[in-house]
Order: sequence, then structure tokens, then C-alpha cells
Amino acid sequence: MSQRLQLTLAILKPDIVANPSVLKNVWTRMLENGLYFVMSKRVQLSAVQAEQFYAEHRGKFFQNRLVCFMSSGPVWCHILCGDDVIGRWRRMLGPTKVLKTVFDQPDSIRGSFGLTDTRNCAHGSDADATAKKEVGFFFPEFDIDKWYKEQHKFFQNDLVEFDPDKLQHFAISDT
Repeated sequence: MSQRLQLTLAILKPDIVANPSVLKNVWTRMLENGLYFVMSKRVQLSAVQAEQFYAEHRGKFFQNRLVCFMSSGPVWCHILCGDDVIGRWRRMLGPTKVLKTVFDQPDSIRGSFGLTDTRNCAHGSDADATAKKEVGFFFPEFDIDKWYKEQHKFFQNDLVEFDPDKLQHFAISDT
């Protein structure tokens, strides 16, 4: 049996959610790169919620701009699963600094679709502890320990099927 799979949070920001063809392109890239969608939901953050989520940036020069942007329209939140999914998702995104990314990693998501350092398409957790905290913020109903106990084996053995209407993978076998 393979090693334990990682979970992470991915947020697709208002700039790409507002553009259905770009949004579909990003979802296709995620699937083609072997990322599993454990849970997905579309969320409209209030300014208060965005400020809570980005509390680590409180007092930084860009914090107000980020909060305003993240509450300007709906976002898609996904719990992703896979081997080294944190690193894989972040590599797919490319660096946060969009201008540099356009030249250094033009085929990355941010290199392809990013507009500015704030309007940079997506977010990805940077570590296991961060992912657990961020997943809990957007998916308080998700029990990580229960998922590892009951569902992990299906994802680990690729015994899942993708439902494009729910943007979620589901177990297809009990063996």
C-alpha cells in the first residue's frame, strides 16, 4: 500500500471564478495532474470572513486590498488529496508574484491567468498544519480523522470516481 496521502485547501479566487472558461481550464489542469477533489463548495466571503482567513496578514500594506478582493465575488474552495498534494498544487500555481511568474513559469496557473499579486487566481496551503487549519475554516463539517479512517484507503488505491456536477471524487468500491 502507498504512503499516507496529504490533504490541502485550494481556493480559486474571484478573478477566475468570474471567467467560466478559465475556471474550467484550471479544474481540468487539476484533474489531469492527478489531484483528487475530496469536497468542493462555492462560497461568498464577507469582508469579516476574508479578514479572519487572512489574519496573518493583518497590518501589512496589502491586507485591505486582499480582503476587499476576496470578498468581491464568489470563490471555489476545494479539499484536495494526493501524494505530496501541497507541493504539487503550489507548483501548479507558480509563485505569488505574477509579473515574475509570467516570465519564469508562464505555463503555471498564475503565469497563464494571473493579473496582479492580489488577483493571482488561487490559494494553496503551504504546510500540513496550515492545510488542517484552512480546511477547518472553510469546511467545519469535514472531519479529517474520520476521513483518514473511512475514506483514505479508497483514494490511496484509486478506487474513486469523479462527479463533475459535484466537483468531487467518491469511493466506488469497499475492497
